[in-house]
Amino acid sequence: MIKIISIVTIVFLSVSMASDSKDTASKILLEKQVKEQMEKEKRYSIEQTFYKGSAYNLKSAEVNPESLKSLPEIEDDDFNMDSVYD
Repeated sequence: MIKIISIVTIVFLSVSMASDSKDTASKILLEKQVKEQMEKEKRYSIEQTFYKGSAYNLKSAEVNPESLKSLPEIEDDDFNMDSVYD
């Protein structure tokens, strides 16, 4: 989706700047915007591979539910914050 948006942005900018093709400032601006968009695309692809988590094996971090039964229950200490706000 982001690739499509970036391509449309690049095409739109190139078409809108085509009328001022003799102006070097507009060419420089266009190149700068294209480079910025490409950097955003690189960061997005790296983030997506991280968020998908397909490269990570988290089986070793799973907790065995049977081992939780041996842990003692922690009793609630009737925690009351009302006196703090007086």
